[in-house]
Amino acid sequence: MSSKSLIIGAIVLVAILGLMLWGRPSAGANNALNQTNQSGNSSLAAAETFFDFGTITMKAGNVERSFEMKNPTDADVKIVSIVTSCMCTTAYLETPSGAKGPFGMPGHGGAATRISETIKPGESRVVKVVFDPNAHGPAGVGLMERVVMISDENGGTLQLQIKAMVTP
Repeated sequence: MSSKSLIIGAIVLVAILGLMLWGRPSAGANNALNQTNQSGNSSLAAAETFFDFGTITMKAGNVERSFEMKNPTDADVKIVSIVTSCMCTTAYLETPSGAKGPFGMPGHGGAATRISETIKPGESRVVKVVFDPNAHGPAGVGLMERVVMISDENGGTLQLQIKAMVTP
């Protein structure tokens, strides 16, 4: 094998490894999610807070899941923000007056995070979570775990989690 072929092979290998690492969340992002997961105490409740899409393909496009949350308390609960843990995930809040959103990852353009929605005692709302398996490009294959955080005015956070094994 010539040295030119060896060098080209090494460059291709480094490029592939770089793309794989680029699509992974950073350690700081994981630590932030773990800290958020340890907080909570939201006045809101949901029968289902986790959904596994199983194996999905990039070519099939976006997948979505709706979660119902309820105010089981005897007082109004005001939602002040909805954020996602990654730009590949957006959320919509379905209200009696229509859908609000999209809500997304703070600081990554476009998607709002602030909201003012009051849920009366005994009422419920639906949060639709949309995951785009193509958002990370070709390096975005493998296990993806994302979180949607719904914060109330008292500092409580309800977390909805999704998981998917993304294939090309």
